[in-house]
Amino acid sequence: MKKNEVTRRRFLAASGAAVAASGMGAYGAVTKKAGKLAILGGDPVHKGGWQRWPVWDPSDEDKVLAVVRSGTWCRLGGKTVSTFEQKYAELLGVKRCVCTVNGTNALLTALHVLDVGVGDEVITSPYTFIATYNVILGSCALPVFADTDPETFQLDPKTIETRITENTRAILPVHILGLPADMDQVNAIAKKHKLVVIEDACQAWLAEWQGKKCGGLGDLGCFSFQNSKHVTCGEGGAVVGNDEALMDRVFSYHNCGRPYGTVQGKTPYPILGTNRRLTEIQAAILLSQMKRLEADTERRNENARYLTSRLKDIPGIIPHKLYPQVTRAAYHLYPLRYKKEHFNNVPRERFLKALAAEGVPASGGYGPQYRYEGLKMALESKNFRRAFSAQRLKQYWDELNLPQNDRLCEEAVWFSQNVLLGTKGDMNDIANAVLKVFENRDKLV
Repeated sequence: MKKNEVTRRRFLAASGAAVAASGMGAYGAVTKKAGKLAILGGDPVHKGGWQRWPVWDPSDEDKVLAVVRSGTWCRLGGKTVSTFEQKYAELLGVKRCVCTVNGTNALLTALHVLDVGVGDEVITSPYTFIATYNVILGSCALPVFADTDPETFQLDPKTIETRITENTRAILPVHILGLPADMDQVNAIAKKHKLVVIEDACQAWLAEWQGKKCGGLGDLGCFSFQNSKHVTCGEGGAVVGNDEALMDRVFSYHNCGRPYGTVQGKTPYPILGTNRRLTEIQAAILLSQMKRLEADTERRNENARYLTSRLKDIPGIIPHKLYPQVTRAAYHLYPLRYKKEHFNNVPRERFLKALAAEGVPASGGYGPQYRYEGLKMALESKNFRRAFSAQRLKQYWDELNLPQNDRLCEEAVWFSQNVLLGTKGDMNDIANAVLKVFENRDKLV
């Protein structure tokens, strides 16, 4: 008997001991016997709320107010941004950190200083926020998608080398959802083909691969501090790295091309640059937010492990897997796959609405964004037609075949990071709500 074909009797027997130990009673207590689905007028499983986000510590208000009152709101002449950069670098175990206005601009900065530009190709993941490949397009380079591993939701290393051409310059792995990508394989392929590696760690604060923090595993790593993020100041980002000369270029480039460290010249602007500086006020907020990061990360991991233990035997529900080398995940989102054939072919959207009615918010995650209009518009622009031959662009569309990712986009279900800051009882409510929907699946058709 396949794992996802267990009968209700076997499922209840397997999970009964764990549920009894948690003091929640048997799974059956929240199924049909407890009443009808909330979406059909029954009582919801979860009647409380969830952790609001972001969370503010009032004890830090005086520190932020002091920066406001100082009148030094730009990092030029201030110390707050530099203080955060130093503390964040120490937290990640890297030599340097440079803050930027957001994660998108962190990625743009990293691509520029690593000389990724017109006519280059960058291999990346298709299962990511669209900014990941927008920045490649914004550099007039070609985003070449390897396929996704549906079990881990990460870039599938087995599909990377088939995408490499003579114009490939970089690999841009994404630790999407805060779950680490397979950096051993990525770095080995990059070394073999003499490619640079830029980590999109915009959702992976404190995530670890073999005990080392994500963001410090490639040539450069990029983070986001946008409003939903675990360390946030509304908008913001950072580039981190261990190469001092390269990080000098990052700093100079983000500060209009002014001299910095090893970046020197005969004029006040020795390199091409732009203004991507973070403000002092934002850095003061980040310093406050950073204090809760370690404890919150541990709680998310503990709750994620428990939630997986409660969900893994429900037919049609396949929680994500972590690679064995992952020593900690960030869990910006908790993902699973929903197999509708085990739910009487109830569409995913109907399943999500049923969960929401039970008081458990969830989403369907990313769609196949590489099929959206933006990519086609960029590649048909005059700049891309100058940078790439008509033959290469035709080949690009002909080879845009990502069956694993297409399937994942149809099956994925996410729970957000603030949900994982709940209690063990909250995790039981999530699992009980999923099971309740499963046992009443015939009522949803």
